[in-house]
Amino acid sequence: MRAAVLAGPGRVVVQEWRAPEPRPGEILVRVEGCGVCGSSLPLWEGRPWFDYPAEPGAPGHEVWGRTEDGRRVTGLSGTGFAELELLREDELVVLPPELDGTPFPGEALGCAVNVVRRADVRTGQEVAVVGMGFLGTVVARLCELRGAHVTPVRREDEPEAEFERVIEAAGTQAALDKASRLVATGGLLAIAGFHQDGPRTVDLQSWNWRGIDVVNAHERDPRRSLAGMREAVRLAASGELDVSALITHTFGLDEVERAFAAASRRGPGFLKAIVCP
Repeated sequence: MRAAVLAGPGRVVVQEWRAPEPRPGEILVRVEGCGVCGSSLPLWEGRPWFDYPAEPGAPGHEVWGRTEDGRRVTGLSGTGFAELELLREDELVVLPPELDGTPFPGEALGCAVNVVRRADVRTGQEVAVVGMGFLGTVVARLCELRGAHVTPVRREDEPEAEFERVIEAAGTQAALDKASRLVATGGLLAIAGFHQDGPRTVDLQSWNWRGIDVVNAHERDPRRSLAGMREAVRLAASGELDVSALITHTFGLDEVERAFAAASRRGPGFLKAIVCP
């Protein structure tokens, strides 16, 4: 099989590798596509603590494809920038016929579902989503589906209102500062952005004075990640969540470098890049 190897910062080579052989409890998936996640950009850009080359197919974890018995699936993955991927049987989610032909980066969509669950968004609440990339866009839609009144907040926006729920989805110090300012007294701040470029500072005095709750909206429990994926599948299959509209850039396996570069630049109109072998 062919797999992309991140040989060093900003450098990807595609090589031939022996096809992986499933062990008990695993299943071989022919990859249809894999999303490029913002959390993978530090590995692409380079940090002193990373070792290279990365494992073949890494760090692709937003994978979907088809099993040898014909099921179309998504699941928990780590080496999805390849033609073939091994998934555990208990860590995959079957995609229904309603989603045939639809690209489905399940891990990313499930992540958004769990962000909204952790933020405890409810009908009638005023919710601000700070950062309107892929994650923020999906989170905003999911909040609307829960009956909340959603205000999208982009880099240039400076709302004067305060909100019962604020979801930070950009992963920068500036976004965290802005999100903190927008939380009403007694409200909740959910931190969903990936903060990977050093320590952050917060105005803890302001947090204390307003009595806000602060939630880390990231999951590490595979059971919750899978539950989020299943809910994302349900919403997409029902037509409530338009996944195709979220995919703005598509690349082949030989274009992984371009896919990462596009995700890093985040040019006008960019939401999600996918790699399709």
